[in-house]
Amino acid sequence: MLAIFLKTLPFFAIIALGYGAGRTRFFNEDATAYLTKFVFYFALSAMIFRFSANLELAQVWDIRLIAAYLWGTAFVYGIATLIGFLRRLDVATTAIEAQCAVIGNIGFLGLPMLSLLLGEAAIGPIMMMLAVDLILFSSLIVILVTGSRDGRMSIKIFRTIGIGLVKNPMIVAMSLGLIWSGFSLPIPVPLNDFLAILGGAATPGALFAIGASLASKSTERIEVAGWLTFCKLILHPAFVGFAAIYLFSVDSYSAAVIIAASALPVAGNVYMLAQHYGIAPQRVSAAILVSTLLSIATVSLVIAYVSNF
Repeated sequence: MLAIFLKTLPFFAIIALGYGAGRTRFFNEDATAYLTKFVFYFALSAMIFRFSANLELAQVWDIRLIAAYLWGTAFVYGIATLIGFLRRLDVATTAIEAQCAVIGNIGFLGLPMLSLLLGEAAIGPIMMMLAVDLILFSSLIVILVTGSRDGRMSIKIFRTIGIGLVKNPMIVAMSLGLIWSGFSLPIPVPLNDFLAILGGAATPGALFAIGASLASKSTERIEVAGWLTFCKLILHPAFVGFAAIYLFSVDSYSAAVIIAASALPVAGNVYMLAQHYGIAPQRVSAAILVSTLLSIATVSLVIAYVSNF
């Protein structure tokens, strides 16, 4: 356990460094926004393309792995939704809370950290999880929020979803990389070096940006943040693990990867959605802050546990 904690500590130390820079205003919100944009559109996209271009589709498209992740995620999503309705929340707020319960920081934190801690073979399962989150659950939140406000489904909703997916650089980079791999095209040395250098900025840049963005987060509705953190850090990996091991017989290594990735804290893009639609942004902000702080301990525990697989 101590060895795993010491391996994860540098990642969280960079987050803490970013948080300190944000709190002291040395790195203000505008600077954080531009750093996030650089990581999202350039560095992380380069990393994802390079990883994808060196993967075979079979390493990403594993039906049992997808089924296990979907089952575990949908189950926790359903629990959070049920609790939201029992608290008499409206559909949009319930959907945002359910999103917090299952959408982890796989892109900015999971991909760089777990590929180093668990090996490059972890990239395939992580890419699959990222695709499911971006394509299915990001689409679902748009459908639920927009549908609840308009009172009906419309073609406009699906057009919005389609445009959002096409404009998402992580989806584009992953798709182009898999197409490149599918045609068995070699990556020219200069291009590979370019992608390696640019993608190398993704890990420190993303972690620093996470910390700097946390500096502006509030801790309002702390009891709700605590419940959503429990869903994300405890229930989500537990049910994904149950599905992977007992229901779908996923191989032990892939099961370890998706359990570890499911234990990551609430993703920052959930806050972006909440802010965009004006739905409980402070609640989401608190959930991101609390889950990230507690994940320093819980992620190490989960990785130590799955390492025994």
